[in-house]
Parts: sequence; structure tokens; C-alpha cells
Amino acid sequence: MSTKGKAAIFVEPNQPLVVDEVEFPDPGSDQVLVKLSASGVCHSQLHTMQRPARPGHHLPALLGHESTGVVYAKGRDVRHVKEGDHVITTWVDRDNSTTDQPMVAHALNDRAQYGANWRGKEVMHSAATWAEFALAQERVVLPLPHDVPMDVTSIIGCAVMTGAGAIINTLQVCSGQSVAVFGAGGIGLCAISAAAIVDAHPVIAVDINQQKLDFARRFGATHVVNAQEVDPVEWIRKLTDGGVDFAIDAVGLPQTQEQILRAVRPGFSGRNKGGTALLIGITPPNAKGGDCRPDRDFPIFIRWYREGKLKLDELITNRYKLEQINDAVDDLAHGRILGRGILTFS
Repeated sequence: MSTKGKAAIFVEPNQPLVVDEVEFPDPGSDQVLVKLSASGVCHSQLHTMQRPARPGHHLPALLGHESTGVVYAKGRDVRHVKEGDHVITTWVDRDNSTTDQPMVAHALNDRAQYGANWRGKEVMHSAATWAEFALAQERVVLPLPHDVPMDVTSIIGCAVMTGAGAIINTLQVCSGQSVAVFGAGGIGLCAISAAAIVDAHPVIAVDINQQKLDFARRFGATHVVNAQEVDPVEWIRKLTDGGVDFAIDAVGLPQTQEQILRAVRPGFSGRNKGGTALLIGITPPNAKGGDCRPDRDFPIFIRWYREGKLKLDELITNRYKLEQINDAVDDLAHGRILGRGILTFS
């Protein structure tokens, strides 16, 4: 038996994705087949589309790595979810206990990555979410309460986890500490939101797009810096009397990587601990999940959303159908998505 559904297929680098029917096999003993409701459109997928397949990967392939949906079928050894459950899919093990595998791959065997079929060809899929169905290892599938909307919560599995997780886990920002976030895109806005929720001050957004900076104020930025108009490092140092406690690069360019190092307060050996700079814009291919534990953190993010603190409804500014995936990719590449874009499948 198998399940057919449409998917956005990555056939060739720097070429439009092909939307066509793909055939998914039944889930293995430790797998879950999810009928998707929504998926985030993440900038990291653009980097994948612009380079040849890495060693051990092949084309055609499916893309996407954050979603919500309903369990369509599950393997016999899956215990934490059942058919009909609402779920979130992500790219980090739910308890972050698997440390010997690249977290983006989520593969302990070939079946985890291959088995889908398109026009007689095997398709690499590995829990890909730009499709009507996702076949995922059970360890990257987490329950989602039935009373929570399934569209805006689709970005919890990457954007929220990465941005907000950096604040509460990696940096452990406390009330009154200062934070500067370079890059006010989807992940940067999640970091800004979390910094505001834990009562950081000031919370500084840095970008070259004034519209994005104005938008960042709605998510808790107390100050904004247009890096095309002023030197952001000099501006931050003046505002904070020498530098922030924490500076986050949510862009990943060489220039911003250098800027976050200079934007934090200096330390003096043996007398004073300096500030901390953190890169979350682009990570190496074999990056692990860091300090994030989805089974611990996702309920926190959902609670923040329910309490009106994490403004996911406002953060989602663009919605696309699967057939519009190339429009979504083009809008993302050219900065036309103010917050975060999602695909919806219903």
C-alpha cells in the first residue's frame, strides 16, 4: 500500500520547483505519516536550492522542515501519537537525545530518507514538509493540542524553536539584560519576541529594511537600528554604554557575524565577563539541535501563544497554496515577506 499526494519537488539547483504527485510508502515501525495542514517557508531551503546535492544526498528531493498536521498512519512501535492526533513536525529529536546523527537528516536508515516515488524515481524526502504528506521518524513528531490553530503554529518547529530557543535556552537571558538581534526576519522576530517576554531591556532590532524594523516594534523591540543609515555597532555601544549583554546574528553574513562580536560589551580577563555573541543565521550541515528540547520547549511556546505573548497570528504575513510555492520562494528571496510565510494545504 502507499499514499499519493502532491509535493514541491527539487529537481535541479537554481530551477523552479516542480509541483506534482508523489507516492509515499506506508510508515515503517518507527515512522509517522502526517497529512499536513501547514508548513513554514524557511530561508534555509533557499540555500539548499542554490547548491548541488551534498554527498550522501541525491536529486530529486523534497524540501521543508517545519509543519503541523494530522497523523494519517503510524508504525507499530509508535506510542506517543495515534491516528487522528494533531501534531507538529520539526528537525530536532523531541528529547534531543540522538547526538551521533546530523539533525537535519533524521536518518538512521535509508527508509527514513528514501522510498517516496516520483515518475518512477526514488525521491529523498526525510520528513519534508512542502508536500501534502510528510513521512517522518517518530522522534521528530510531537503532539499539538486540538484547540490550538494548525496554521500559525506550523512555524514552531523551526522559526520559533530557533529564535525563541536561543533566548531561553542557549543564552538564558534574564530580566533587565540587553539584547541586540541582527536580522528582523522570521527567526529574528521570534528571538525579539522571546527577549521581550522574559523582560530583557533594551531589545534592539538591527536590519537594513526600515519596514521590517517598524514591524519588529510590534513584537517587543524597544529600539531599532537601520544599518544602512548608521553604524549599528557604534549606535548600540552608545545606547548601552559599551555594548549589549547578548548579540544575535539571525542573518549569517560575514558582515553581521563580525558585527555581533563588536556589539557586545567587552570583557577584561580576570575582572569582568564580557557579553555573548551568538550565530543562528546559518549553521553547519552537521549542526546538532543545541540546547533545544522540543518536548520541553514546544509546550512553553504554545502557552505563550495562548496567553497572547507570542504573536504568531501577526508574525504570519504571507500565505500560499502548494501550487504557489515558487512565488513563495521568490518572495522570500527578494525580501517581500515581512514576517514569516507559510504554505497551507486545506
